[in-house]
Amino acid sequence: MRVFFIGICGTAMGNAALMLKKKGEDIAGSDAGAYPPMSDVLQNAGIDLFEGFSVQDMIDWRPDRVVVGNAVSRGNPQVERLLDDRSIPFVSLPQLIGEDLIGNRNAVVIAGTHGKTTTTTLTAYCLAALGMRPGYLIGGVPLDLPSGNEIGAPSSPFVIEGDEYDSAFFDKRSKFIHYRPRILALNNLEFDHGDIFRDLEDVARSFSHLLRIVPSTGFILLNGDDRNLADLPKADWSQSLSVGVGRDNDLRIVDFSEDASGSRFVLQWRGKDTRSIDWALPGIFNARNLAMSFLASSLARSLTASRGIDEGWNPFAGMKKVNFAHLRGVKRRQEVLHECNRLCILSDFAHHPTAISEALKSLRARWPSSRLIACFEPRSNTAVTKVFEERFADALSEADQVMIGEVHRAERIPQGSRIDPGKMIDRIKGCGKQGQAFSSNLQLGEALKLLSPPKEKERSDLVVFFSNGSFDGVIQTFAEHVASLPEAVA
Repeated sequence: MRVFFIGICGTAMGNAALMLKKKGEDIAGSDAGAYPPMSDVLQNAGIDLFEGFSVQDMIDWRPDRVVVGNAVSRGNPQVERLLDDRSIPFVSLPQLIGEDLIGNRNAVVIAGTHGKTTTTTLTAYCLAALGMRPGYLIGGVPLDLPSGNEIGAPSSPFVIEGDEYDSAFFDKRSKFIHYRPRILALNNLEFDHGDIFRDLEDVARSFSHLLRIVPSTGFILLNGDDRNLADLPKADWSQSLSVGVGRDNDLRIVDFSEDASGSRFVLQWRGKDTRSIDWALPGIFNARNLAMSFLASSLARSLTASRGIDEGWNPFAGMKKVNFAHLRGVKRRQEVLHECNRLCILSDFAHHPTAISEALKSLRARWPSSRLIACFEPRSNTAVTKVFEERFADALSEADQVMIGEVHRAERIPQGSRIDPGKMIDRIKGCGKQGQAFSSNLQLGEALKLLSPPKEKERSDLVVFFSNGSFDGVIQTFAEHVASLPEAVA
């Protein structure tokens, strides 16, 4: 089979292309401004990479099937040829993943507004530690796995993030519908992706569709502390289990604490069996990610072994060999870029008010004596609108000082619908915190270089960048600038 990818340099597209290559397929793809590191990885794997979207490049390569990425739209020359000629079958990426990579394997699908990448990574790690050789596809860079994509053993589970975003310009169903979960984990449910969903009810409707395709022999794992998930229709045809801190959860997180050395908590199964966790990953949100992945992995292990799940079943049985103490998580999740005497710089992928708030609370616990400086780039399709304007301001107010960068592609959003950083700063200052909005990210970067260190000698600065993009290179530039300074100055 010869498979051609339109928009191949996206993380998910590139990883799927690499997995098909590992299966022995002939793979090629096109993209505009093909960029590293993905372009280098693809070419090193022997994948033909074409710059731009030339129809002739695609036709001359003679594909049997074409995969259209969800960032590709009408007007793309290769897409227009596919629609006009109709001689080459085409699919969305999620359909390809569901049919060609997951197939009949037990799919463990991790869904929810936050924590998908980390929970998927932790689940794949657990199954690998159990010697099960899972397949997985991760939309980030895992630091504790050999790569973000593995085919795994044909009889082993396949772990994947279940994104609620639409599949392609011709398939507006959420991606996760194509993955046919045997085990479905729902971390949380909030409004997001305002470019394709009208409101929370619209998002919830898509999640309810997902619940309907979990088989009677499958399992639904729910964050039992999330009110929005509780309001979803009951999926009585499958067995549901809950995870969280509340007393009614099947798998509880108890005695959580966090300080500069890490975080600690206990997992408790139905009020009886327990396991203590002491690890480096931050926050109660990651404790919940771990609890969810622990339960999903244990269930997947039992299903693979064709063991029954009865009243006496214990998720801790057989999981003792899985060690979490050394885990580092996923790149750009509170990733430390530089740390010296009086300054620490972190990069975080958070781009939703809840995620930012939880991250800042965790950072406050880890660095209690530091001046916490939060730099925020409004970049996602929802973050650039007014939808979360006040919630973003309130979340950022967890920091001591806030610096808001340029609104990404502001010219595409009507002023009345666009987020207003000035109003956000006014609200932040009303909370007694310092703040400043900048017309460009580069101006923010220059202002950071001029910041005076805290007057108190015992205090240090903690600078955290929140963005789901590059922040126009400011994150890396500032880290390199500080690293070049003499230690006494930095």
